Amino acid sequence: MSRKLKIVGVSGSVRRPSRTHVLVEHLVTKIATGRDADTHLVELAEIAPRLVATLAREELPADVRAHIDAIESADLLVVGSPVYRASFTGLFKHLFDLVHHEALIDVPVLLAATGGSERHALVIDHQLRPLFSFFQARTLPVGVYASERDFEGYAVAGDALRERLALAVSRALPSIQQRSPLSHAGSFPTHSSAQAVTAAA
Repeated sequence: MSRKLKIVGVSGSVRRPSRTHVLVEHLVTKIATGRDADTHLVELAEIAPRLVATLAREELPADVRAHIDAIESADLLVVGSPVYRASFTGLFKHLFDLVHHEALIDVPVLLAATGGSERHALVIDHQLRPLFSFFQARTLPVGVYASERDFEGYAVAGDALRERLALAVSRALPSIQQRSPLSHAGSFPTHSSAQAVTAAA
């Protein structure tokens, strides 16, 4: 019997409540609907105090390490971040500095971002897409950017955003396939790209 698909969402917001978290959770839920899938959500606001104090992977608390293991073993990633100073959050980048640099090869990644206005919409192509290109992941062509006016409080609202979400989900579904067990995190050394950078500095 084949294992379930593993769909992992990562919300890069360091605040609660979070529109970014709502967006990522919505996408993960819609992609998983009607499929034999397990879902896992990584909420940076929840793990921030423990993550920010860690510079090396082997120092991670067990619960934070479990989130990174989930990212590295995902069949599909949904990643989102609020935009600060034209880029994703620093803690979002720190989390992925601890992900093994070969763990996401060919993994489909659906990109999402939130910001105060439409002026930040290019963050998906100018910041998020290059990050996951480094990992040799397959960033999906349709991402989702949402501004404050696309929400009512912290709920998805408005036809335009709903249409973008539906399109992103429909384009993501054909890309999902189970990864070989050999491609999962357990086959990689435990050192992280962050450690390699630190050693070289």
